Amino acid sequence: MSDAILSDEELERYARHIVLPEIGGAGQQKLKRARVLVLGAGGLGAPVLQYLAAAGVGALGIVDDDRVSLSNLQRQVIHPTEAVGALKAESAGAAIAQLNPHVTVETHLLRLHSENAGPLIARYDVVVDGSDNFETRYVLADACAEARVPLVTAAVGRFDGSLTVLKPYEAGADGKPFPSYRDLFPEAPPPGLVPTCAEAGIVGALTGVMGTLQAMEAIKLVTGIGEPLVGRLLLYDGLAARFETVRYGPKRG
Repeated sequence: MSDAILSDEELERYARHIVLPEIGGAGQQKLKRARVLVLGAGGLGAPVLQYLAAAGVGALGIVDDDRVSLSNLQRQVIHPTEAVGALKAESAGAAIAQLNPHVTVETHLLRLHSENAGPLIARYDVVVDGSDNFETRYVLADACAEARVPLVTAAVGRFDGSLTVLKPYEAGADGKPFPSYRDLFPEAPPPGLVPTCAEAGIVGALTGVMGTLQAMEAIKLVTGIGEPLVGRLLLYDGLAARFETVRYGPKRG
């Protein structure tokens, strides 16, 4: 496709990708053609957006209607101090424009719900979840499954995080369908059981670790390389500096 032709400037910008046999020029063209939707321009969304923009993803959609507060800046590193009070989606979009002018930013100043999720997700190739509540995660996961769009979802606690990739509309080599978000979390915990970041606190670098891992999974999905975390939950313990991977499967037939 002509819109995926890399200019001389892009060839130099992405040279370290292009020399990788697993990505090469063809993979970089896939990244340029790709449309990735990122839900949230906060702790997880910040590194996701920065690394996907740097990688040359052609279009990045940002869903966020919140504004930057001073307490965000300890972990939401895409926003400068002078952005306090600004809309997060617009602040992130401005940062991406400075980082890589070849990336198109599409801002969606809204809160995701069951009525608007489907039409929005259908416009993108991959969705990355940087939300901070179970209600939104269920809505997003259900809509991605319905639209047959892969979802990279992560969650963070005080010093720990988890990450998986969801493609429940496909099946594995054994013919069994891949698990869904509801297979992993059949129901949300009771309200108030899981404290918010404001209540429990969070170390800022943790969101960088998990968000960067999300960006890596998104790049793998777009380029078709490696083995995405489908049916596997990656767990990270920041205090112990330990990663573990737990396999999980569908609970339906």
